[in-house]
Amino acid sequence: MAANEQDKLKQERRGAVRDKLATLVQTRTEALALFSDLISRRPFAVDPEVRNALQEFCEALIDYTASAHFQLYRFLETNIERRAPVLKVADEVYPHIVRTTDAILEFNDKYEKARLEDCVDCLPEDLSRLGEALADRIQLEDRMIGVLSGARH
Repeated sequence: MAANEQDKLKQERRGAVRDKLATLVQTRTEALALFSDLISRRPFAVDPEVRNALQEFCEALIDYTASAHFQLYRFLETNIERRAPVLKVADEVYPHIVRTTDAILEFNDKYEKARLEDCVDCLPEDLSRLGEALADRIQLEDRMIGVLSGARH
């Protein structure tokens, strides 16, 4: 393959990475905005506004989690990415990302279809734990974003 073709392929791959990262950041931003909106409704009451905010947040949370998987980690699994620093950071952070995913899925499973009456008292503590998991996840994702975009890790 000629050098010009290799450069073109490299540029296309990097463009695809930028698009995937933009999608990830967008879904993450939407989920965090809804998280903030939900938190601002404390003290939580059993009412339709809280119920709707919780449902909308759970949907965005799952969209974000799926986006991270499909936009970032699945991309890395396809072996398209060949840069050693990227692969090294991915190996370091992925096990931790899996733990945060477990926390997200646990929260979603509990609240997605639950009757708010049955779990409103647990919601503040569960949101606190989820917030810690999200903060950890964001730090890990930011490491991946940094190394994928060519910044230092």
